[in-house]
Formats: sequence, structure tokens, C-alpha cells
Amino acid sequence: MTQATSPNVLIRKLQTICDLTQSDIGILEAIEFQKRDFQADQDIVREGDRPTHSFVILEGLVGSTKLTGEGKRQITSFFVPGDIPDLHGMHLSVLDCTFSPLTRVSVGFMRHDALRAICDQHPSIATVFWRSTLIDAAIYREWVTNVGRRDAYARMAHILCELIVRLRAMGLIKDHVAELPITQAELADALGLSTVHVNRTLQDLRGDGLIVTEGSRFHAVDWPGLVRAGDFETAYLHQRNATSL
Repeated sequence: MTQATSPNVLIRKLQTICDLTQSDIGILEAIEFQKRDFQADQDIVREGDRPTHSFVILEGLVGSTKLTGEGKRQITSFFVPGDIPDLHGMHLSVLDCTFSPLTRVSVGFMRHDALRAICDQHPSIATVFWRSTLIDAAIYREWVTNVGRRDAYARMAHILCELIVRLRAMGLIKDHVAELPITQAELADALGLSTVHVNRTLQDLRGDGLIVTEGSRFHAVDWPGLVRAGDFETAYLHQRNATSL
């Protein structure tokens, strides 16, 4: 691992969800983290672990996963650069899910004792982190609704809209064009569908002129149409200046 100070990507993410003062930014910039790279087949932290660190995503995409007793996987959230997927681990003794890279990722581990000290000394930072965790919970509730009450077509449109809005807020894509190297098997595990159904649904979205795909490159050519198809609203993301346009 390499030692460094807190990355700008973390500050940018937090600025999308709340106002940060210059003092807040200075405190966040001083947080030390240990950088580590993971391949798509390496778990970052596992269910049952007793973590002493939380991590911020520097590059790549991460999924939170649960396994049934039969070994079937459910992806319960996607996380993008700037997110701190396991921030709640700072206050829970045991992790109740696994965080796995969906692509090659770089993450920065931050010590829990250092984070707790910062939160104790700087209530405004504690509030920022608390808000970030609450938003993760809001996204999770939307995912439950998506899987439980929308049909496959709407589910797929919704999750694509969400990823585009979240990546765009981080300045990682322009307009509605993104590199989304997520496999159809991973989409199936996130949406509660078979891979065959995922393939068919993507074909339907392409056939209706809503999306164009080329390898991992994804373009929402009819963004308003995709938003309508996914019953998508940005309110649950709680982003400053977020828009579905």
C-alpha cells in the first residue's frame, strides 16, 4: 500500500451532496489513506470481517453483495468513484455484506480511529459523513422498490439512469455517454433477473431507440425516453443541483 492524503475525488463527491466550507475541505484533505488496487475477482472486504478501516473508491466500480445459503448472489448497490461504501463499518463491529470490484479498482483505506477522532473534533465533518451514509440508505430503498415493483424493462432503464447521473455528478462522463464495463451477469444479480432476460431487455431498449451500446460503451441516445421508461427521479440521490435532464 502507498500512503497519501485524502483524495480530491472524495471531496468532490461530498460537495455533490452538501456545502463544504474551506475549513471542512482542509480537514478532509488532511485525512491519510492507504491506496490499494484490486482486480475484478478480488473482494475488498467480506461479510463477517471486523474492519479497522473504511475505503473510498478512487477509480472503478464496486458492488455490495449478499449470498444466499445456496450460493446465489444479490448485488444490493453499485458504488462509483468518491463513494465510501463501508463507512457504516466505522460503527458496526462486523460487516454484513461483501464489497467486490465490478472492474479493476483503486481504493483508499482510511483508519477508523482517525475518522472517529476527526468526527469527535469536527462536528461538521461528522454531519457530512452521516449525510453520505443516509443517502446510501436512500439509494438502497430505491433499489428495493426497483427490484420488487418494476418490470424488467423499467428496472434496467432505472439502473442505467442512476449510474449516468451519479457518474456525471463526479465529472466522469459527458452528456449521456459512459463506459460501463458491467457484465450482463452482474446486471442480472443487481436486478433479480436471469442473464437471458437481461440480454433480451437490453435488446428491447436498443430496439426502442433509447440506448446504443458498443462493448462497454453505453449511450442514452433518448435520455428523456429512458427516464420515462425507468420511472426515474433524482430526488432519492439527494444531490445538489441534481436533474433528470
